[in-house]
Amino acid sequence: MPPVTVPHQDTANPVPVSQRQRLDLLRRMLTGEETELLTRVAAVLMLLYAQPLTRIMRLTLDDIACDDGEVTIRLGDPPAPVPEPFASLLLRHAGQRLNLTTATNAGARWLFPGRRGGQPMTPESVERRLRAAGIPARSGRTAALRHLVLQAPAPVIAAMLGYGHQQAARIAAEAGSPWSRYAPEDRDQPPSAGGDP
Repeated sequence: MPPVTVPHQDTANPVPVSQRQRLDLLRRMLTGEETELLTRVAAVLMLLYAQPLTRIMRLTLDDIACDDGEVTIRLGDPPAPVPEPFASLLLRHAGQRLNLTTATNAGARWLFPGRRGGQPMTPESVERRLRAAGIPARSGRTAALRHLVLQAPAPVIAAMLGYGHQQAARIAAEAGSPWSRYAPEDRDQPPSAGGDP
């Protein structure tokens, strides 16, 4: 047999898309009606909130709240605000989700119900939809997270979006965050004795 070379794609640290590309993709998903609603909502959750598809598929209707006209989504603690026009898009999707016509799935609470009763859609099926719409899932999410940790302290972003503090701090350091000296309040630790006030 002749030798065969199998191409290898490094998935550890995808090269993020530029901020301009990310904003262009967001604009297209928020305003363009040519892409299916489900795909648009999944893409915006990834491009705006840096959520991986595995986490997006685990979201339920209970993770979305609308109180006095303000929409929030629970990705971490506290819930993240959902700005317009995405708030309207998200609520529209929640009201017309796919895969609810079978008897075993009629009462599904998943934001993205799957074809199998009681199960959400698979990340792979949504990733295929994103790819067909021209959305680079991993590099788009990486770009979103890098941008977010440049806008606010990594511990704040980690808590609100459901990321680990160390992971967010690592991304912030790689991105050159101006918040690198931010010390989050740790309620479990007693105040240090004899240190700076």
